[in-house]
Amino acid sequence: MIKKQIYNCGFELTLELVGGKWKGLILWKLHEKGILRYGELSREIEGITQKMLTQQLKEMEENNLIIRTVYSQIPPKVEYSLSDYGKELSDIFIAMKDWGVRYAQDNSIEVLCKL
Repeated sequence: MIKKQIYNCGFELTLELVGGKWKGLILWKLHEKGILRYGELSREIEGITQKMLTQQLKEMEENNLIIRTVYSQIPPKVEYSLSDYGKELSDIFIAMKDWGVRYAQDNSIEVLCKL
């Protein structure tokens, strides 16, 4: 959820929208997989609690970074995907991932996922 209406720069707003421990990982998984259900996201992101995943998904939906699609069927089916704004972040996240892999290699840090 956006906390204020005036920001010093676009970078500050971007950090507020995608910053924190979980939002970037959620967006990255949706970038990688395309469409995921709640349970799939929960399994993909090790260590995230149900409460935190629900909260982060709600905030990103409110900020138009992801799309939540609800199907009227039994059992209920809900899918998450990137919105157009979320898709625009893909190139930035790829660059960040590549930078992180290079940094890890240069500094003897183990990175399990090098995709």
